[in-house]
Amino acid sequence: MNIVYLNHYAGSPEMGMEFRPYYLSREWVKMGHNVRIIGGDFSHLRNKNPIVKNDYDEEIVDGIHYTWIKTGQYQGNGVDRAKTMFRFVFKLWKDAKKIANKWKPDVVIASSTYPLDTYAAQRIAKYSKAKYIHEVHDMWPATLYEIGGMSKKHPFVLLMQIAENSAYKNCDKLVALLPNSKQYMVNHGLSPEKFINIQNGVVFEEFESKFELPEEHSKIFNQLKGKFIVGYFGGHAISNALDLILDTAKNIKDEDTKFVLVGDGVEKKRLIKRAKKEKIDNIIFLPPVSKKQVPTLLDKFDCVLITAEPSPLYRFGLCLNKMYDTMAAGKPVVCVINSPKTLIEEYECGYMANPTDIDDIIKKINAIKSMSTIERNRLGENGKNAIIKNFTYEKLAEKFLNFI
Repeated sequence: MNIVYLNHYAGSPEMGMEFRPYYLSREWVKMGHNVRIIGGDFSHLRNKNPIVKNDYDEEIVDGIHYTWIKTGQYQGNGVDRAKTMFRFVFKLWKDAKKIANKWKPDVVIASSTYPLDTYAAQRIAKYSKAKYIHEVHDMWPATLYEIGGMSKKHPFVLLMQIAENSAYKNCDKLVALLPNSKQYMVNHGLSPEKFINIQNGVVFEEFESKFELPEEHSKIFNQLKGKFIVGYFGGHAISNALDLILDTAKNIKDEDTKFVLVGDGVEKKRLIKRAKKEKIDNIIFLPPVSKKQVPTLLDKFDCVLITAEPSPLYRFGLCLNKMYDTMAAGKPVVCVINSPKTLIEEYECGYMANPTDIDDIIKKINAIKSMSTIERNRLGENGKNAIIKNFTYEKLAEKFLNFI
């Protein structure tokens, strides 16, 4: 089967995020399918962007054909980023017939964080008589007005809403990452039988190949031997709500509990300054580690904190990469996000805590600390077994194609 996978921000292990298109496509290639990812030449998510001279420049990564569209660069979420979206989608829409004739797709997947790509996908699918699958990562345009503060009547929001409705109405199947998004999509024109929830996952082999941590990290963890380590890994941005972790560390009375925050972001300097000013001595900040070093890092934690700023969008559920990584590593989770039932509760691999109640966060951390090693390991194993059974990319890729 020939699969054309449209994802403006698609990456790879070498380039960096986002990883989902790569991991799914790699599994489909192993199954014997031909997969072509069409992406933009620039993404703010990648560590390394491809060098592209012309539209439709190609390279092959692990059997996946990557095709690049020149979109131009941008910073932030302003007009320049919007222009790259329009360039990406317009070029694919304009060349839809050529794409259909050249690569003869049986399946066209529109998979991006914004719904404008539906028009190009529908057109390519029409010319090639292929199935059109719409894959929803983020809830646009709801993100724009619920988080970004834009008016629902803003022309850009209206344009996105029309595109979203068109995608739901015209797709053959819809794959949603967020588990509780079905009713919203049905309300916007999706036939219920077209819906399936296929979340993110992990490549379990990565958790069996342990890479050594940087010297700075190893030194700190050696100093903390015998302590109960509450870990956080990931971005240090406003959206990550890391002041909650500082508040928790400041108020916890147990001297044997230490908090280690690994990562980087615009908030990190301020957080370090706050910790020093308020003499929060049980918290340590470390630089980020590479993706391949994450499993080794997680081995050093006794439990993992996941925090985020309150958002109405969490009513659609959680699909956070760090949640799957933590579960795969067999570590208990304390998730401080208001959301309907999550994998953490479903598979009994940790606790949900109230983000407005520091005492509740401390209570959940202490509950894990007070467990015997056997009990704590059982909690972690619940999450690990759930990943092995349901959330490896091998299983997710198979589920995706079976649904098609």
